[in-house]
Amino acid sequence: MTSGEFSYRTRTQNLSRLASDVFDLLIIGGGITGAAVARDAASRGLKVALIERSDFAFGTSSRSSKLIHGGLRYLQNFELSLVFEALRERTFLLKTVPHLVRPLKFFMPVYSTDKRGMSLLSAGLWLYDTLSLMRTPGVHKRLNKAQLLAEFPAIENKNLKGGFQYFDASMWDDVLAIETLRSATELGAVVANYVEAVAPVWDGEFVTGFRVRDQEKKPGQGELIIKAKQVVSCVGPWTDQLGRLVSQSWGKWINPSKGVHLVFSLDRLNIPGAFVMSNNEDLRISFAIPRPDIGGGVVIVGTTDGPSPENPDLITVESAEVDYLMALLTQYFPSLKLTRDDIISTYVGVRPLMGAANSDKKTVLQKVSREHHIEMGPGGVVFVAGGKYTTHRTMAKEVVDHALHTWKSRLKDGNLGEFPKNLGRSNTKTPVNPLVSPEYLDDMRTRSQKLGLHITDQLLIRYGSAFFEMVEVDQKRKGESGPKGFEFIEDQLRMAIRREMVVRLSDFYFRRSGLFLALKDHGLSWLDRLLVVWAEELGDTSGRGAAKTEAEIEAERLRTIADIEQASIWGK
Repeated sequence: MTSGEFSYRTRTQNLSRLASDVFDLLIIGGGITGAAVARDAASRGLKVALIERSDFAFGTSSRSSKLIHGGLRYLQNFELSLVFEALRERTFLLKTVPHLVRPLKFFMPVYSTDKRGMSLLSAGLWLYDTLSLMRTPGVHKRLNKAQLLAEFPAIENKNLKGGFQYFDASMWDDVLAIETLRSATELGAVVANYVEAVAPVWDGEFVTGFRVRDQEKKPGQGELIIKAKQVVSCVGPWTDQLGRLVSQSWGKWINPSKGVHLVFSLDRLNIPGAFVMSNNEDLRISFAIPRPDIGGGVVIVGTTDGPSPENPDLITVESAEVDYLMALLTQYFPSLKLTRDDIISTYVGVRPLMGAANSDKKTVLQKVSREHHIEMGPGGVVFVAGGKYTTHRTMAKEVVDHALHTWKSRLKDGNLGEFPKNLGRSNTKTPVNPLVSPEYLDDMRTRSQKLGLHITDQLLIRYGSAFFEMVEVDQKRKGESGPKGFEFIEDQLRMAIRREMVVRLSDFYFRRSGLFLALKDHGLSWLDRLLVVWAEELGDTSGRGAAKTEAEIEAERLRTIADIEQASIWGK
């Protein structure tokens, strides 16, 4: 394998290792929390395995508001330590992951009818900047009515007093999780997606591994046992489901909150920065977030905050939730006359919030803490839930520390083998992708020009020098091939298969690109051409053998269409 390869054939080799080796840590869950725990543990010299039932970042980690932020609204709950930690990590991520985490201006209008006045908001923003130790892309400033209308001429101006501008950051949530996993594999972690945890393996009173199933195999095939000294659960909203798999006496841990987002074209809702919208009835804050870096440009509007079904697999976008967000848009942008027909796509995720065990049915979900919780559960399995995407790196360090402490405490009680010697310290301060750096951008532009290729800055920033090293770019084309904002789409798919462990074509549609998110037809018009690339690349485990058969290609076509159609169903 080439250096840094994190591919379909890597997965095949990893499955053999998962069946044959004994690991220090087995991590169940391939979202951002599991990815960060794997990277932290591998950086210390631990022998790490990670499995994910679906694709990496399939759940919450690809369905967020795609923001890196301190959590301005958490100040009203006086969660100052959480905000301080998040702002510190925001600074770190802006520096080390500049291609995925970028500064973003936020605008907050204030109306005379608002329950939060200018003075209160000003005090909150001063506290926000102070907690960041002024390490922010820009200090907040107060705007008068004319200044705000100059930035947002389409907003409602009746009763408008003015507002504020402040800074946080946007991100690509799913890609950040995947790049963190690739970094973990470069440190030695053994990782595989589409591997489901079926049942724990017990040695006396302790869990010492899991029986798992490769979901790419036919039913009844592909089962194996992964042996590990310590098991860590990082499954987010599915924590209670996994807990019941380990113990029938498992209680309820989390109070999940459902969040819906609507996606519009940036041409239809053209805004210069993120726009804060407040519902005066429930005081809930939602955002309209411009993302010119996703496809031809989109605006993400969300999120809602409501009760979630206990089983996250059953989550759907309800008509009332669409109505809630559309009403906010109509309130703030009445002249645009936005309708449901303007919605390109929707998505819904579940936040694994803590606090269910001690809360009653009247708990206001947006007031439940985003702080994470780590605890040794049945069989010595370490469970983690809650937390914020922004603080995934520091949370992972705490999880590994806790897992090592749990392992040590169990040594005297069970046959768990010798504790690893000469472990290093946690070391996750290096970039997750060293091939991407702003300093290299001019050099990459020059390289693309010499090849006669019209590669956009958006592509160069997204992939860095790896675009040239890992993708066999068709030099004869000398131009774009793909929808607007998705130039070189076939080459992007090849790269995702070779460097981002794409197994199913829908992985690329939903989580390695913005095809589903940003295109009205969700990219289905490109399905046939992308199927050719998928068949060539995944033809055999070496990635260079015969293409998939016609039957396999047709099966993948139907599966991709079904996945897209299922995700397109929402409360119309």
